Amino acid sequence: MPQIPEKIHELTVGQVAARSGATVSALRFYESKGLIKSRRTAGNQRRYSRDTLRRVAFVRAAQRVGIPLATIREALARLPEERTPTREDWARLSAAWRSELDERIKQLSRLRDHLTDCIGCGCLSLDTCVLSNPDDIFGERLTGSRLMVERGNHENRDTPA
Repeated sequence: MPQIPEKIHELTVGQVAARSGATVSALRFYESKGLIKSRRTAGNQRRYSRDTLRRVAFVRAAQRVGIPLATIREALARLPEERTPTREDWARLSAAWRSELDERIKQLSRLRDHLTDCIGCGCLSLDTCVLSNPDDIFGERLTGSRLMVERGNHENRDTPA
């Protein structure tokens, strides 16, 4: 990993990419989404403050655990400008996401358990399978592929011959 002298306070997009492990296109994307900021030189080149490295690390870590970019942006907006996020910042912000992550883990565990049941039974029944037909609102009236046939027949009746 290339080292950048401490006396350099602004980094090029290439330097940020090399140090953070993010691609240049990812950095541009993060900037377009308001996750990081740059200033433009007289030659219209991007320059990032050194705290951008920590912010990019923060974004990437949050993405790895499935936090949406909009939520990450809201979290970063709560930090003071031009300051590197600290360990305390990360702990405070990530604590707010803990219950959301716990709920997501529970949902994934339930899905995994149903998937095992589904593979074991082999039916993949559209009228009873919780994976193929979750929260079925038509199930009380129709089951299986009859809904598709009904829609197809309805469309044919409305079409002039």
